[in-house]
Amino acid sequence: MESVISPDGRVCVSLDIDTASSPSRHMTDQQHCLFWQVTCDGKPVVEPSRLGLELGGAAEFNSCFRVADTIRESHDSEWQPVYGERETVRDRFNGMTVCLDEFIPPYRTLELEFRAYNEGAALRYRVPEQSGMSAFSITREKTEFIFPEGTEGYVEYHVEGEYHRMPVEALDRTCERPLTLVLPGARYACLLEAHVDTYSRMLLGPAGQGRCGVKSAISGTVQAQAPFATPWRVVMIADDPGGLLEQNDLVLTLNPPCAIAGTSWIKPGKTIREVTLSTPGGMACVDFAVERGLDYIHFDAGWYGHEYIDEPDATCVAPDPSRVGGIPDYDGLDLPAVISYARSKGIGVWLYVNRRHLERQYNELMPLYEKWGVKGIKPGFVQVGPQEWTMWLHDVVRKAAEHHIMVDVHDGYRPTGFSRTHPNLLTQEGVRGNEHMPTARHNCTLPFCRYPAGAADYTPCYYNGRVKNTHAHQLALPVVFYSPAMFLFWYDKPSAYQGEPEVEFWRDVPTTWDDTRVLAGAIGEYVSVARRSGDVWYVGTITNEEDRELAIDLSFLQPARAYTAEIYEDGDLKDDSRTHVRIRREKLTADDTISADLPACGGQGIRLSPV
Repeated sequence: MESVISPDGRVCVSLDIDTASSPSRHMTDQQHCLFWQVTCDGKPVVEPSRLGLELGGAAEFNSCFRVADTIRESHDSEWQPVYGERETVRDRFNGMTVCLDEFIPPYRTLELEFRAYNEGAALRYRVPEQSGMSAFSITREKTEFIFPEGTEGYVEYHVEGEYHRMPVEALDRTCERPLTLVLPGARYACLLEAHVDTYSRMLLGPAGQGRCGVKSAISGTVQAQAPFATPWRVVMIADDPGGLLEQNDLVLTLNPPCAIAGTSWIKPGKTIREVTLSTPGGMACVDFAVERGLDYIHFDAGWYGHEYIDEPDATCVAPDPSRVGGIPDYDGLDLPAVISYARSKGIGVWLYVNRRHLERQYNELMPLYEKWGVKGIKPGFVQVGPQEWTMWLHDVVRKAAEHHIMVDVHDGYRPTGFSRTHPNLLTQEGVRGNEHMPTARHNCTLPFCRYPAGAADYTPCYYNGRVKNTHAHQLALPVVFYSPAMFLFWYDKPSAYQGEPEVEFWRDVPTTWDDTRVLAGAIGEYVSVARRSGDVWYVGTITNEEDRELAIDLSFLQPARAYTAEIYEDGDLKDDSRTHVRIRREKLTADDTISADLPACGGQGIRLSPV
């Protein structure tokens, strides 16, 4: 058995080659198969689980191996993201690469690379250059994750779905990643993938045979050329659910460094969508953005025609009649005029482009949009899963970077850390956000089950009457949920704002951070997140459909320094305001606590600025 242990000594990752005398021998009829396992504090996280690759037109890469060499390394460095949830990220691990030789024809070579981080474990396959394998295809992975009996998972069956807590062995079809797990003894784990660039997406399927586990299910055959490395398979481990969010930079760290030479043009910020696709509407949104501290306006689907048919041309402004036909006295959209006016006010413009038109036009669109002065694009309904579509989408992001255009991918794409390498990919949807008007319980699940993978564009609403939660709950979301491109006031028009004083919280709140702490939380129940920008801290706290009182410990503040706390919370439903949000101010220090008295579906937002 070959093993590697994390720098703090808690996490151990091991590789075993099954032999006739191995404890795992009963698991397979084949000999000299590959098994891996992960422990934390000596207790199993991943029990002995199969490894291997199925190849097209060739024998499987999963048995009849012996260890030819083991290369070990220790690494400790820091890197600074262009933006993020923390200003500095530590990359510290102990690693081993196990070089394996087949001892029967065709005598191939496979390398397994393992890393043991304090935050968990990572694994990937590497196929080195060798005779007879210059080009090959991977039809299936045989990567398994078998967990201790009694492990439960928060299962999401499709990318904008709801979460269901269930025993892992009850999984009956493929589910999404991340997959957050509750292990016996109340330890938490999360399965993710990282550095997916020239590969198919991984889903997670039942391990089969009634076992408490899952296995990798890649979304289509992968065409490869040696030397080749698969994406990382990641097992994040935490003592409490908040640790999964606090450690989510691990996914970014497992990706290559920034490939963009100059990044000063990449400017995260807050955006409002213009819903009428009209010149007056665009001008009004620009004025609203200036007044309310936003950075961008956005023209969504329909600005160049019907998004669900192939004929529209995304180089021409031609609003979809089905969207604007009912607007009284509609007089068109003069997009150049809106962009010019926005520029004069210090506001940028984003444009939506459906994948139908982006697929055939993106090489033409990027230089054109740069010429127009467009700052970002939102690709919609992109195809995800197979290798070809992963590569296509990343090519779009690269082409956008060449023309100083930021990207927010909508619908089914989920992050695997590509934003570290190409930070013009600010965010992506891949979440059941406010377009679906989800429940408070769902919102209290997302920080632990979706956001460990990275940013998600939730598109928070505020005035829309279909929102199921309180206004204070909605106010807190830009702190609880991370998205460098934060689309606020979704479904709202500037006219919806009637001077509500609490909206100042959204005016002030940043979208990127220098530090992030999870102060308290239970999956699906409640969560409190503190984030720092400069020397100002923001705290967002939300609860599910149960009312509760939390004591917010302020020990994260700088000691011996006074702060002014602006507290935005649920007020009396009997008051005369539309939104029932109360604002209070206190002088506080790191020795104090703040009471969060949360009604059902409620929330609280706090801004703490040094005196």
